[in-house]
Amino acid sequence: MFGGVTATIVALPVALAFGVASGLGPEAGIYGAIAVGFFAAVFGGTPSQISGPTGPMTVAMAVVVTQYTQGDPVEAFTVVILGGLFQIALGLLRIGRFVSYTPYSVISGFMTGIGMIIIIIQVLPFLGIKPVPGGPVSVISAWPGLLGSFNTDAVIVAAIALVIGFAWRGFPARYVPGPLVALAAGSVAGLLWFGGAPTIGDIPRGLPEFQIPVLSPEFLLRVIQPALILALLGSIDSLLTSLIADSITRTRHRPNKELVGQGIGNMASGFIGGLPGAGATLGTVVSIRAGGRTPVAGVLRSLVLIALIMGLGWVVEPIPLAVLAAVLMKVGYDIIDWKFVTRIHHVRRDHLLVMLLTFALTVFLDLVTAVAIGLIAAGFAHARRLELLEVDNVVSAPMLDIDFLGEAPPSDADDEDYDPFSARVGLVSFRGAFSVASSNRLVQAIGPDVRDHEIVILDFSPTTYVDDSAALLMEQVISTAEDEGTHCIVLGLAEPVSSTLNSLNVFKSVPEGHFVNNMEEARELSRSMLGLTATPETAD
Repeated sequence: MFGGVTATIVALPVALAFGVASGLGPEAGIYGAIAVGFFAAVFGGTPSQISGPTGPMTVAMAVVVTQYTQGDPVEAFTVVILGGLFQIALGLLRIGRFVSYTPYSVISGFMTGIGMIIIIIQVLPFLGIKPVPGGPVSVISAWPGLLGSFNTDAVIVAAIALVIGFAWRGFPARYVPGPLVALAAGSVAGLLWFGGAPTIGDIPRGLPEFQIPVLSPEFLLRVIQPALILALLGSIDSLLTSLIADSITRTRHRPNKELVGQGIGNMASGFIGGLPGAGATLGTVVSIRAGGRTPVAGVLRSLVLIALIMGLGWVVEPIPLAVLAAVLMKVGYDIIDWKFVTRIHHVRRDHLLVMLLTFALTVFLDLVTAVAIGLIAAGFAHARRLELLEVDNVVSAPMLDIDFLGEAPPSDADDEDYDPFSARVGLVSFRGAFSVASSNRLVQAIGPDVRDHEIVILDFSPTTYVDDSAALLMEQVISTAEDEGTHCIVLGLAEPVSSTLNSLNVFKSVPEGHFVNNMEEARELSRSMLGLTATPETAD
């Protein structure tokens, strides 16, 4: 209950601001927070998640309003409904589970970036100055011309709330959440002594009207692209917040169910004229910090918002915006991944670069691009590490004739004519898994060894996995051997490796009789190919 109430107080001005920023009015932000928050909590797969309008979704919705619907709210809300339908489809297709593979360095950069964005954006409200539209870059650019016109009363009440927010910890915080105490103390100070600080002001009242969507085929075809963008953006935003919630609560969310719940919430929001939403990192962290760990927090938050628009708005209307800014600054501070930041000098360089890249793009560009590029950078870093590990798992060794083939030197052979280190057969053993990471170095690693022998045994018995890229490079290894006049024997080929290699016809140039099951069969086949007699007893 504390989580739901605290999240409501924090989310209310944010929802109002997002509604204005989208071009659909403050009531659209409130309605979106109610609908998405309620249905995502009831049907979603992250118990502690608080959902509602978010920055990325609001920016995307503003583009929908201006570019795709020419300001027509009915058409805009139809896009929201269609986006929710696409989200449900993504969940039913079980796409959500792939987001859980996001590396921690990307999540850390994203979390730290979100925390910094919140702090940067709240600097002006903290000083009692009207917020500047746009992202962190626009806000920072406006600082030189605005910081001198601060409101003294606003700074004082904000400072009171901020100090209490940081100081309220330990035993008292177990029973009363710090953000709520800071909010109450700052508000009381504003009401009694520092009344010059700007306040929330009027809250929209009344229930929303049902929106009948536009169903003409021409319009629906025209808005498939923006609806799909809303669905993908909302899915990424929600599931990343789910991962953050998991890291705090030490639980595990159900990603596909979460997408279905978010889709239902967005469809409901569109039907009542609300903004599209997603899992809200800010609201989720605030709720969890205040004790909200079940869907009750999300449901209660929506019910309190309904009560506010039905006539209880006067309760929060006198709250100073500077106090809310102070509460949000403390929340932003808590969102920063200090666990990673304080160990930054011990982090491996490639992981650090991924984290810093994701952080910088989150703050100075946008969240979706930051996550996308962060994932790509993390993939390259991981592939580089895998390349070294996989190439090390390739064992290439000469099989001495005297040991493997059992050839003893002729009794009348001159010492100068006989080479005790002769190895007409070589062994290349592929141990473990092989992927695109190492495919480009496989030929370089074993090509020279292949050329040194008349026969090369390709041992796949210890191989556990081969992807398409590595499989095609193994075909190149065989081709290199043929060009050098070296014959190939394939040893120990079994599932699931055989299905991958055979489906790509990697062994098309290898004779059918050159496939063996064990090393003894490979020995006999090698002796036969070299025109030697039966294996002598000394070969045992």
